[in-house]
Amino acid sequence: MKKRLALFLSILMLLMSIFMVGCNSKESKTNQREIVVTDLLGREVKIKENVKRVVAIGPGALRLYTYIAGKDKIVGIEEFEKKNVKGRPYIIANKELLELPTVGLGGPNNPPDAEKILSVKPDVIFTTYAKDKAEADNLQNKTGIPVVAISYGKVSLFDNAVNESLKLIGKVVSKEERAKEVVDFIEGVKKDLEKRTRDLKDENKPSVYIGALGMKGMHGIESTQGKYSLFTVLNIKNVADETGKTGSVMIDKEKLVEWNPDIIFIDLGGLEIVKQDYSKNSKFYDSLKAFKEGNVYSQLPYNFYSTNIDTALVDAYFIGKTVYPERFNDINIKEKADEIYKFFVGKELFDKMKEDFGELGKLQIK
Repeated sequence: MKKRLALFLSILMLLMSIFMVGCNSKESKTNQREIVVTDLLGREVKIKENVKRVVAIGPGALRLYTYIAGKDKIVGIEEFEKKNVKGRPYIIANKELLELPTVGLGGPNNPPDAEKILSVKPDVIFTTYAKDKAEADNLQNKTGIPVVAISYGKVSLFDNAVNESLKLIGKVVSKEERAKEVVDFIEGVKKDLEKRTRDLKDENKPSVYIGALGMKGMHGIESTQGKYSLFTVLNIKNVADETGKTGSVMIDKEKLVEWNPDIIFIDLGGLEIVKQDYSKNSKFYDSLKAFKEGNVYSQLPYNFYSTNIDTALVDAYFIGKTVYPERFNDINIKEKADEIYKFFVGKELFDKMKEDFGELGKLQIK
């Protein structure tokens, strides 16, 4: 009798254990803790903790993500990211990303592909596509996956929207310490550049122009920017500020003759266009003071599917050293560039960028 009772109690305890494990398992699935974040469109988004699978879509979304988490947790990328890695340090340093499944076309004028995104089963979608809450909500409703809108803001460098986006990514994927390090690095560079030049008087500053800037493709010398953030942080006298515009603008060549700047920078992405134009219009170029006196310099192109922040920071130091050499005499550009690339993407890529685009320095256009 006692043996039967003991056997009965053992079986009962086993059944209760199985029942409790099942209940706890079910409870853990239904009651998995969530965090709530506010994205760059002001949307409150609920996301389950311990995100393990991520996609980042739209201009520059993957780049910002890699600055925080490298290739970790990314389960698919856009076709546009795979087509041409030239000029994209975040891809060059993380080439394993190119082997991942495709989650949409990407690139200009191509909306997100909900079906392909769903095929890789992400826990969260970071996007720069959404221009308003309705677009972000629409993608979230189509996929049933939390959509977090991030942004580069309105200027090419040092826009607070980038800092907020980086911190947001860090919070979602539990990399808040790294996010703080990246934001602090960017702000530290900004303060260093400003400090070196803030006390210069306007009458002691040369006039400067930047041409051949990329803007949805490559352009010639007429493509420039008003309130160019790399010039603004260095307190440089940008002749294009006279246009009253902030950001990309196409000017008439006659205007450049009128401004006749002391120094001209040419973005290496558009250098061949400038050279071709020079062969047809050499009189125009030779009439410019900067060309006559040999004060034409290069700049690494940084605008590939939005801003490569690391390369833009390298350019800022080179521009500062070129325009105000006495204020940057302690800066070795190669050392500074490799420090920046190593911090952002984990590899020293300055030589690779020069190999792809050319040297930073004086340009011979003829």
